[in-house]
Amino acid sequence: MLLIQTPPTSDPTTIESQCTVEDWITYDKSVRDAGILVDSHSLADLTTATTVRVDAAGERHITTDGPFAETREYLGGYYVIDVPDLDAALDWAARCPGARDGSVVVRPVSDEY
Repeated sequence: MLLIQTPPTSDPTTIESQCTVEDWITYDKSVRDAGILVDSHSLADLTTATTVRVDAAGERHITTDGPFAETREYLGGYYVIDVPDLDAALDWAARCPGARDGSVVVRPVSDEY
């Protein structure tokens, strides 16, 4: 799984993006054309997030608007790809436009639960 980490900003015009919509379209097409795409989505704006916490007894829950009070990056979207090994996943992560504006975290998806 490629987890696309995006720098937070309340005003998108204050941070100059290093990638364009066309970059994302090109990347998305290359992942599809390579036949490795399992699933992908961008996530709604950070202001729509709600965090749920439950106490140790599992009886009380607390909801908070947003993911965290302070964060350097937030999850902006993901790609689930089916590649043969970590090196291939790292190569696709390096090609991702999100790696230029933020970072891409590569993690295996576990079959266990």
